[in-house]
Amino acid sequence: MPALPDRADVRPDARSQSRPGRSEWASQLLLFALMFAALMLLHAPLLRLPYFWDEAGYYVPAARDLYLTGSLIPQSTPSNAHPPLVMVWLALAWRVAGFSTLVTRMAMLALAAFSLLGLFQLARRAANLEVAWATTACAALYPVLFTQSSLAHLDLAAAGFTWWGLLGYVEDRPGKQVLWFSLAALAKETAILAPLALLAWELVASLVRSRRSEFLPPGGRRTRAVVFALPIVPLACWYAYHYAKTGYLLGNPEFFRYNVAATLDPLRIPLALGLRLWQVFGYFGLYLLTLAGLLAMRRGPQAADGGRRERIALWIQAAFLAVLVAYVGFMSVVGGAVLARYMLPVVPLAMLVLISTLWRRVKYWKLVSAAVAILFVAGLFSNPPYGFSLEDNLAYRDYIVMHAEASRFLAMRFPHARVLTAWPASDELTRPWLGYVAQPFRVLRIENFTPGEVARAAAARDQFDVALVFSTKYQPPHEMLQSWTWWQGIKERFFGYHRDLTPEEIAQRIGGRVLFHKESDGQWVAVIVVERAENAQLRVTR
Repeated sequence: MPALPDRADVRPDARSQSRPGRSEWASQLLLFALMFAALMLLHAPLLRLPYFWDEAGYYVPAARDLYLTGSLIPQSTPSNAHPPLVMVWLALAWRVAGFSTLVTRMAMLALAAFSLLGLFQLARRAANLEVAWATTACAALYPVLFTQSSLAHLDLAAAGFTWWGLLGYVEDRPGKQVLWFSLAALAKETAILAPLALLAWELVASLVRSRRSEFLPPGGRRTRAVVFALPIVPLACWYAYHYAKTGYLLGNPEFFRYNVAATLDPLRIPLALGLRLWQVFGYFGLYLLTLAGLLAMRRGPQAADGGRRERIALWIQAAFLAVLVAYVGFMSVVGGAVLARYMLPVVPLAMLVLISTLWRRVKYWKLVSAAVAILFVAGLFSNPPYGFSLEDNLAYRDYIVMHAEASRFLAMRFPHARVLTAWPASDELTRPWLGYVAQPFRVLRIENFTPGEVARAAAARDQFDVALVFSTKYQPPHEMLQSWTWWQGIKERFFGYHRDLTPEEIAQRIGGRVLFHKESDGQWVAVIVVERAENAQLRVTR
């Protein structure tokens, strides 16, 4: 991390700071309320949107099964063995306030506000109040974190509990540390990386304590392996329960194949490593903060009362670095989809160190931080010149709106039709509680809209009447690396990239006609009626 080479006096031990009292708990409650209110206000236009992509495909169905049946193992979808904490939280919210997308979004925003409060407290303990406010504001506006704040996914909750656990580590409060890291692991299994990384770092530190002591935890702290290992226990109990109920330890076989077996390729790992580093230091405007932090390292510390501005203690930075390295390394090896949300636990840690470096060394550091925040806001509304996941900015809203309009068109024109489509639209049309249709359709599902899959659909032309087709991958209007055929081949081989046919090409190959077509900044959706079905519809109308 860029600020590690910084040379100045080490900050005082965090344990010397006062423990939270009644007034501090009250202030934390007030901060939480303010953060929740701010998030509600910023997300107000998004709160009633139907469910999107992985929400619709797994997390909401799993939580709904728990809500309806009390079962921790999903019934309506194959289990991925994800720990159930977030699903329990959603089921509880629905039990109290009713099953609706509004309740879901509000419940997730409450988790997001609690997570940002943990980041704020961690930044305040590690650095100071000014850096804490700047870090929390930038993190809240970072496009990936912003969109994840209201989506029913696991990653932001796991990140928030991880930040609270790191706060317990910095304050040397073992009980707090065990509690929050355990909750993080029960939110998402990969969160166990943080305590294990800290354990590995402290073991290394105990072996090299005589060298560069400023990089090591204070002398009064001793490595307590049991503190770092205890969060494994509830996670292990969950996996034992899951295995007893399903016969699978790490999710269904297809989930394991996609996320583990298919990713253990010596050529794919370094490519994924490069993508993970980009997601931590460059993605959606992070490059400006990283560049500013590196340039700031060439300047001396700013003067302060009685000396110069202090940095984050190097042993704290080293602990953050250990967690970051663990995440970057592990997520480069596993995970079929190299999604940016998987890195949420460590991206704000990098932000914290970089903003602290700016605060210490740059006179107008607030202007630089404001410029970064403005770039983040711009990234919410404008797509980058390369492929990205739609859930990483407000492009996901465009997807939902277009699919909702196409679904309404289908319901009005062809309410009893058999529909050809691909996932996740196949779930959108068959599960009314996802928010797209009032009555379920009969669906014939294909994988995507590549030539091979469309040819397969054309061969089964008598099994569907209309087709709901859409862009399954974001395609930039002017892709930055479009002319690099070798890169296109690498993406196809290792990262599931493909090009969908256009609606007109699909219509021609299945013998149909486009009746509905809408586009929005690199995305499109269309409804195609098969000619014989259209003729039958006309006869019924007459």
